[in-house]
Amino acid sequence: MADALGWVAAQLLQGFVNIFTALTNPMSWLNWANDPESLIRFIYYGASKEFLFVVIDLFLIFTVIGLFYRPFMWRMVRIIEGFSNGVGRFFAWAGLLMVLQQVMIVFLQRIFRVSEISLGPFGMVFTKDLSWFGEELKLYNAMVVALVAAYTFVQGGHVRVDLFYARMGFRAKRVVDMFGSIFFIMPAMILIWMFGWFFMWRNLVTPKFSAADSLESMMRKAPFLKENIELIGFSPNGFNAYFLFKVLLVSFALMMIVQGIGFFYRSLLEFIEGRKSEGKYLDLDRPNDETAEIAAAIH
Repeated sequence: MADALGWVAAQLLQGFVNIFTALTNPMSWLNWANDPESLIRFIYYGASKEFLFVVIDLFLIFTVIGLFYRPFMWRMVRIIEGFSNGVGRFFAWAGLLMVLQQVMIVFLQRIFRVSEISLGPFGMVFTKDLSWFGEELKLYNAMVVALVAAYTFVQGGHVRVDLFYARMGFRAKRVVDMFGSIFFIMPAMILIWMFGWFFMWRNLVTPKFSAADSLESMMRKAPFLKENIELIGFSPNGFNAYFLFKVLLVSFALMMIVQGIGFFYRSLLEFIEGRKSEGKYLDLDRPNDETAEIAAAIH
């Protein structure tokens, strides 16, 4: 036990060193155009334990600052929830786009017997088979699932199995929320990020890298590194930009990690400040005043 705690403490201290090193040597991991080793460092450290402890260190720093100056923590909550709401509300329209495109495909295929669609102004024509646009609907569905999840969390729209939570007191609920954020949301999303990160890059560059590769073994492949975005479809004329699904997987994990931090901070602030702060600054989607008046009249 002592050895494990010592290892964690050492990694936390090393995290501060890594933050300083990364900030003072940005070209060692951002100079992708001229230095293949720079991109390899970015790929390796993007899902490494070193990066994990850097994130934990930043989380601890922001938490301590927020405890001494709570308006700072409330500001972080508002920024995180505002980001989740903004992204979610925008990409929720992908659901409507998915329906309209499906209707268009049915009309063009069944009624007008069209086999392909050409789009684009000023001579920049994008032509694809109808089957390509049909399979593209999966991408819209993935956008809704991956990029609207954090927004749904803010809005309280996820399904909950509530056996004991509803009967708990106000502060007991906040303790459960904080526990769930740290020990359920964060570990699950970190695992998705760490494996999804390499899964994404395996479809963007060659040679292939995996989570089991060491930095030294990856660096030996630097002379052979090149861009290789895989555009392989499951059917001859079908949708072939499946690398976007890998990008969405990583985006989902990142947004839920950030939202998990925001939820922890909100729960902590509500625990400290009491019931008067419940729902403070929370931007929920509500019906307009006229709809609310009609609903009140009916009831």
